[in-house]
Parts: sequence; structure tokens; C-alpha cells
Amino acid sequence: MNKIKSIFDLKKLQSEVQAKIKLRENGDNPEDLIQIKVSLATCGIASGAKDTMNYLIEELDHQGIDAIVTQTGCMGYCYAEPTIELTIPGQQPVVYGFVNKVKTLEIIEKHIKLNEMVDGIIPVAYSTIDNS
Repeated sequence: MNKIKSIFDLKKLQSEVQAKIKLRENGDNPEDLIQIKVSLATCGIASGAKDTMNYLIEELDHQGIDAIVTQTGCMGYCYAEPTIELTIPGQQPVVYGFVNKVKTLEIIEKHIKLNEMVDGIIPVAYSTIDNS
């Protein structure tokens, strides 16, 4: 652990600890929160998914939106990276492709806040035995 040398260091440590506590508290009831999975497989990382994830976390925090943002592996949509899967409580998950900073902001403003779909949805192109 680094030594605290100034009030700035103390406030930074406080902020980090509070963020970890909030994540732990929110993790107990994930079905009640917006969940966003960012595909961080090799193709996603090469397409800028790390920047997308960081921006998404910062913007959700800035706007005071409680959500769980996690990373996942390959979703199978390499052609559309960076991709995210957005699940709003009580609704089916939606996968968005080509998610850059502009698209991230549009998804937050329209889909998360207003429950309006945004261009860029990757449709479910398969069915399982259970869905037949």
C-alpha cells in the first residue's frame, strides 16, 4: 500500500474504496440493475473495446446511472467489434455492434434512459431447442 502524503492521496483512496464497496453491494442483486457486458476478446481489444469500456464506465458514473459493467470473451461477432450486450431488468438482452464513444453515449441517452432502441443492434440469428 502506498503512503498517504497529501489530502489528495487520501481522497483518491477514499474514492477507490467506495467504488469497490458499491460494486460489491450492487453485485448481490444484479438482476435489479442494468448489466452491460463488453466483449474483450482479442478482436474486441484490437478494435478499441478497452476504450469503449472505460468510457462507458466513466459516463455511467458521471450521469449517476447504477449499472454493472463487466467484460466477457468472444460473443462471435468479430466483424462488428467492439460489441456490448445490454440487459435492462425485465427485458431481453440486446447486443450492439460497432460501439465507439459516440455510439456509447447514444445507447446511454436513448436506450438506457428512454428505453428506445438505437441503430446498431445485432439481431439474434439462431434459435435453440427450447425456443422451437
